Amino acid sequence: MSVIQTILKEVETVISQVEEGQLETLASELHQAKRIFIIGEGRSGLMAKSFAMRLMHLGATVYVVGETITPSIEQGDLLVAVSGSGTTKSVVWTSEKTQSIGCSVMAVTTNPESPLAAASTHILHVPAATKYRRENELQTIQPLGSLFDQSVHILFDTICLLFGKLNEVDHSQAFGRHSNLE
Repeated sequence: MSVIQTILKEVETVISQVEEGQLETLASELHQAKRIFIIGEGRSGLMAKSFAMRLMHLGATVYVVGETITPSIEQGDLLVAVSGSGTTKSVVWTSEKTQSIGCSVMAVTTNPESPLAAASTHILHVPAATKYRRENELQTIQPLGSLFDQSVHILFDTICLLFGKLNEVDHSQAFGRHSNLE
């Protein structure tokens, strides 16, 4: 098997363990939120920012935590917190703070027993390997958290497809929100 085929098989193994009904529920939660806030660090943060951009294209009011134009979070808002390990301190702290304000938190993590999961109202369990290579994690040929990041990207795009349908946004409407300053 080629390296590419092995990577694709690894991603398929992870994705196949996530129920599509759960993704539909998460898309519905995002659709019902007044505003959506996104947080993640490192490559997980890049996947989170990609998700935020796509949600914006689909008509969501969305902010990335830590950016200079991000307002205060308020009741009715939802935080999407991405951390493969579920232990990234800034992501966990932000989730705890968000819950203390009375907002929902959607954790995206490999570890449903993590501090991040404990500080969340919804959990998207992504059963991939992380950089820590814990005992129960999936085996991978890839370094660090690559398998998690790849899987999260596909799952986020699936959620966006479902969100777009709920929001009744088609390709031309999404394209109309795409940057024209490129």
